[in-house]
Amino acid sequence: MDHGAGREMISRAINQKTARHLAYEAFLDLARNLDCVGVEPRNDLGRPLFDGISPSHAGAMARQRGLRLSGLSEVYPFNDWSEERANAIETLIAAAVESGAETISLIPRVDGGGAEDGVRQRVLREVMREVLPMLDGREIVALIEPIGFAASSLKHKAELVDAIEAVGGPTKFKLVHDTFQHTIAGGGPIFPDYTATVHISGIADPLPPLDDKLDAHRGLVEGNDRCGTIDQIAAFVEAGYQGSFSFECTSAAVQDSKSLENDIRRSFDFIERSLASR
Repeated sequence: MDHGAGREMISRAINQKTARHLAYEAFLDLARNLDCVGVEPRNDLGRPLFDGISPSHAGAMARQRGLRLSGLSEVYPFNDWSEERANAIETLIAAAVESGAETISLIPRVDGGGAEDGVRQRVLREVMREVLPMLDGREIVALIEPIGFAASSLKHKAELVDAIEAVGGPTKFKLVHDTFQHTIAGGGPIFPDYTATVHISGIADPLPPLDDKLDAHRGLVEGNDRCGTIDQIAAFVEAGYQGSFSFECTSAAVQDSKSLENDIRRSFDFIERSLASR
């Protein structure tokens, strides 16, 4: 597999949001054709997880194509605890176990509730302690993704790392680093040793303020990206991060493209050329 002289290959992955209109099997074929190591199927695309295919068969379909199920998304808002939330997490963990997926994804509330200083940190730990027994005896890691929105109850990775250490350590919980969310949260340190997945996307439009209103317009990474995505990827690579970089694009222009495979390939190639030329 020749990806060009001097190319620094990253571990490529795709979140199903980027290809939301593809059926599960076509999504897997897309990832295989793009030399991805893994995929992140979702349960919030308006249809069942795996398009209703049994988790065991869905996992086998991925492995037949040389792909890992690096994670299943998602439960939101996981830190607004209730019996319904507990059941949703149990259901996603069960699907992960049956399919052979490595992680599940938990997203904090972004509705302004529970965001007060002191409250959000305490609630985060309490809810993580509720999740811990669900993970016992299962080789599943729960991923938590800080969200940079103004109304988010978990913006900063340092708070999450503190909570991970307080409740169970990184064998039970890890974080998702999202390049867009990291930027709108004001940046700050990255935590490669606590990170299982890096979600990548770019904002090319030069006009709107870079804030949560652009969350639905995250596209592929191009030369005019405003999120500093290349710099963030480079920081992870230089720190020895071994995980994948997964495109999570919300832009309809990406999702509806008739040339989606070529579009993504060009962006992955641009990223790898940019890393090699640093």
